[in-house]
Amino acid sequence: MSAEDRQPLHFIAIGGAGMSGLALVCHRLGHRVTGSDRAESAYLERLRVAGIEPVVGHDADAVPADAEVVVSTAIPEDNVELVRARERGQAVIHRSDLLARVCGDKRLIAVAGAHGKTTTAGMIAHALATAGADPAYLLGGELPGAGPGGAPANADWGASEWIVAEADESDGSFLKLRPEVAVVTNVELDHHSHWGGESELVDAFARFAGPAAALVRPAEGRLAALDGAGRILGFAVAPPPGRGPGPAAAVLATDVEPVAGGCRFRIVSAELGEREVRLSVPGRHNVANATAAIAAMACALDRDERLPRLDDLIAALESFPGMARRLERKGSRSGAVIYDDYAHHPTEVAASLAALRELPHRRLIAVFQPHLYSRTKALASRFGRALTAADEIAVLDVYAAREEPVGPLAGVSGLDVADAAADAAPGRRVEWLVDVESAARFLGPRLGEGDLLVTIGAGDVFRLGDRLVEGER
Repeated sequence: MSAEDRQPLHFIAIGGAGMSGLALVCHRLGHRVTGSDRAESAYLERLRVAGIEPVVGHDADAVPADAEVVVSTAIPEDNVELVRARERGQAVIHRSDLLARVCGDKRLIAVAGAHGKTTTAGMIAHALATAGADPAYLLGGELPGAGPGGAPANADWGASEWIVAEADESDGSFLKLRPEVAVVTNVELDHHSHWGGESELVDAFARFAGPAAALVRPAEGRLAALDGAGRILGFAVAPPPGRGPGPAAAVLATDVEPVAGGCRFRIVSAELGEREVRLSVPGRHNVANATAAIAAMACALDRDERLPRLDDLIAALESFPGMARRLERKGSRSGAVIYDDYAHHPTEVAASLAALRELPHRRLIAVFQPHLYSRTKALASRFGRALTAADEIAVLDVYAAREEPVGPLAGVSGLDVADAAADAAPGRRVEWLVDVESAARFLGPRLGEGDLLVTIGAGDVFRLGDRLVEGER
């Protein structure tokens, strides 16, 4: 952004993963940044360390009169800060417009998809940074060790020409981006309140990837990068515009093998040859993420020979620590190991539980918190089936986020998922525990040596893991 564009910015709900990253980057670009959020969070603390002082609680008086006001789709029209800004006639912009503006200053690798985009984008950012490319990045989660002093970070403004950013399809705003390398990890209907159906969503992903000079998309079908037997994972790389309509080059992952704390596999490509890859994170879904990341970096390298060699980028992936809240090991309690995962769609829940089953365990306990009433209503039966990969299941009530259980959503609750899990696995232990406090009281005394417990969901279910680990201390 040019100097004259660096007007003051006020972020409503600055504490979200996406909003806080944008705020941090804009601060580093010279904007005066203010913002507010309804509650404290680790993201607010990261902003304070960077020199931004967010306000806790929404207050109309917190909005500077000279600021452009940044909002997300989740901000209601009756938010007091938004009301004040509109009364004054201040400019109000969606976060996606600001993201597009920021990314327009660099060469963009944009990662989209229903599942895996945060981890795939984090892998690309980590590999480029570790190999010395100094990328900018804007992630939907925190990359451990990437910030000052080894703190987690979700954003940075590196000196190179390249930026890595997530492209969010939830409200269609990813269509505002113009990536040079477009990554589509998979396509599956997740945000039922926005998209009318799968065909509409598929068309949107095609339009997102259309302008890209290189396209990375699932090679084994539209809905996943896994073949039917779960053996081969691959991505296809389409030729850039101007190079003719030649066939897409496939980058496949084969010989996937779990190893201690992670996995090992080979990539096979007619253009890239064969290379062995080792990851420090478990699960076949992470093999898919890494394969997409490697294909994307090969695309970028094809466009910019100043980037590190592909072998160096692949080597850098080995030290990728995983993203916060993506199969994140939280600690232990009474000999049980406790993980947390952000999965909030049945496909993601199934992938996370499959990865954990590869780890040594006596008993796998899944504690699931549904996210959004609309998603719970549409997918309760699928959530129930996905959870049966655990030996024992506990379900909390819905994390409402921006929704209310009224109208067509009246009566929807987490009990719908618990009932579906009980129906899908007769005789399996299924507990309806409602909230974090009840779950901690019930589960804490039951944990023992060799157990694996994972908290799953996009809401605040992670607090359960924190509570259990702190109880051990």
